[in-house]
Amino acid sequence: MGWLRVIGLLSGTSMDGVDVAVAELRLDGDTVQLRPLGATVLPYPDVLHEKLRAVLPPAGCSAEDLCRLDTYVGQQFAAAARLGVELADGRADLVASLGQTIYHWVQGSGRARGTLQIGQPAWIAEATGLPVVSDLRARDVAAGGQGAPLAGVFDALWLADEPGTTVALNIGGIANITVVGGRRPLAYDTGPGNALIDLAAGRITGTPQDTDGSIAATGTVHAELLEVLLADGYYRRPAPKSTGKEHFNADYLARALDELPGEVGDGDLLATLTELTARTIADACRNEQATKVVASGGGVRNPVLLAALRRLLDAPLVVSDDLGMPADGKEAYLTALLGFLTWHGVSGNAPGTTGAAGPRLLGSITPGSGPLRLPEPAIQQPRRLRMQPA
Repeated sequence: MGWLRVIGLLSGTSMDGVDVAVAELRLDGDTVQLRPLGATVLPYPDVLHEKLRAVLPPAGCSAEDLCRLDTYVGQQFAAAARLGVELADGRADLVASLGQTIYHWVQGSGRARGTLQIGQPAWIAEATGLPVVSDLRARDVAAGGQGAPLAGVFDALWLADEPGTTVALNIGGIANITVVGGRRPLAYDTGPGNALIDLAAGRITGTPQDTDGSIAATGTVHAELLEVLLADGYYRRPAPKSTGKEHFNADYLARALDELPGEVGDGDLLATLTELTARTIADACRNEQATKVVASGGGVRNPVLLAALRRLLDAPLVVSDDLGMPADGKEAYLTALLGFLTWHGVSGNAPGTTGAAGPRLLGSITPGSGPLRLPEPAIQQPRRLRMQPA
């Protein structure tokens, strides 16, 4: 098969903007070849960022709010897709969008019952004239899976030939891991990545990010607060499992602080939340008997968090850039891969990783400016992914 040029789009749980990546992909027997062409971020306007944060649980959200946000986010994704076309030197074949998650419905038993991503794909199709693969999580949930993290399919292919048990770690608003080469294929959310850190930093500085871990570096871990936070039952729930800001939000942090007799200083609070993220990730990696951890996502740019991980892990930690995959753009390249697989009739949920009943074709396709012309479905499931020079 020839090369397909795909634009991948998503906005993570940090809700700070749209990640964009452009890749050329090709099926070569049982191998997907991926050539990265570039990645960037289109930040949300401040007013849209605040509107999105304002409807997160425990806040309410009316049908009017949801309709307006679906349009505003869709228009922002359309602008991001146009940036992707520029990165692609004016020529692209397909757009894949994971949208913006607004709510991820997980019952008390741990079963995912629904997931909602906004960012109406029709705006993307109108802006680019390209077909759009979107709504990539819902089918996995309908098949009994968690719908997240979908990184399992990328990581299982990309790290297939690594020796031992490799854990691919992504630290976004929520941290998740994929276990490759272990006792069983598995992917799940370990808990808060940057979510609580960003929330606390926003209250302290007005900017929802502890840049370079500078606030955490001024404090020490508050043992009592850490104990309260680690008592959360989510960490002991069996995998596969998923979570989000429906759980790890402002009310959650306030309740934890209310259990303490005194005040917690700003530096100590950020140091403790950073330690929480590192501890819960390290515990999950240890449970999976990781022999190497490959990290990506915004959290790898926090040196305090990275140092804590290296202190707590039993295995060496490398950043995905060291293996040829840009850490900041990995999830957008994942999205491009998911769209590529759907386009070629290949399942996008790695067997066993999300808990779905089996492999499924993911997403819905919105036509571009012309009729849909899908290629012949692939005759075999890919077994590995090879990164090619940009």
